[in-house]
Amino acid sequence: MYKARGIAIVLLFLVSGCIHVDLFPGGGKLKEAILSGEGDEKVLLIDISGMLTTSKSSGIFDEPSLPARIKEELTKAEKDDHVKAVVLRINTPGGTVTASDLVYHELRAFKKKREVPIIAAMMDIGASGGYYVAMAADHILVHPSTITGSIGVIMVTMNAQGLLEKVGVQPASIVSGPKKSMGSPFRPMNEEERAIFQGVIDDLFERFLAVVEEGRPGLSKESIRTLADGRIYTADTAKAEGLVDTIGYLDEAIDLAKQGAKLEKAKVVTYTRGGVSHQNIYSRFDPPQIGALGFPKVDGNSLFSVLSGGTPQMLYMWMP
Repeated sequence: MYKARGIAIVLLFLVSGCIHVDLFPGGGKLKEAILSGEGDEKVLLIDISGMLTTSKSSGIFDEPSLPARIKEELTKAEKDDHVKAVVLRINTPGGTVTASDLVYHELRAFKKKREVPIIAAMMDIGASGGYYVAMAADHILVHPSTITGSIGVIMVTMNAQGLLEKVGVQPASIVSGPKKSMGSPFRPMNEEERAIFQGVIDDLFERFLAVVEEGRPGLSKESIRTLADGRIYTADTAKAEGLVDTIGYLDEAIDLAKQGAKLEKAKVVTYTRGGVSHQNIYSRFDPPQIGALGFPKVDGNSLFSVLSGGTPQMLYMWMP
């Protein structure tokens, strides 16, 4: 009886507006959270983890896509004169070509407007699209156990014709031209179609090489092309080959950011929404998201949509 009465009183307060409870703390405007340090000046920590995609989160919260979130955070930082440096905490095997390029583009645009040092700090994985994004940074630090590299493009499709024949399903497509259904999972790809796809991949690969060439001016075109055969590199090898600058830890990346901004002391901050808590620089550390079969763990717009006639995706992604 007393319990029911207590619940009723709380409900009355909620209805009257005396108590506000955020039932969906994942939404709302960005808020600044202090992770460590002191002083007026700030080093902004931005998290870039999981698969790089333009799709929105499939959870119950209205979370923006990765490029939208990065742009929102950079816009907020651009208006804050106390933000003197940025650290990118990268933990991703890459993702779609467009998502990777959008994040890279927004970082480059921010640098032109604010001219503050940007330090890329790679954690477990900073491969393919993750490495592409890091090319917008002034300095790349990798953890001693980081896997990086995988410079290149991959397109994933599959041929489900044999499976469909076993279950008695016969897909039919009505097309305006012979190449309209190229890449369909319902029939084998012929050599002419394969050559067309290869041409698209080669063009996207050349763009990747150009981004690396601009981001790593100490490497020659020939060296970059040799290193960009799709292989991954350990931290030691990547540093020896000139793909990264420093081997260290996240706190050292923050120190590098302070040094680049000529700051003796600064607060390390990040942006959050609603009730999401941040206690330190490692908080809310998302996994790189590589599945057991090498496929990225993504939502309904994923690579597996090819089984239902979806479009093959061009990826800057490490997919073992």
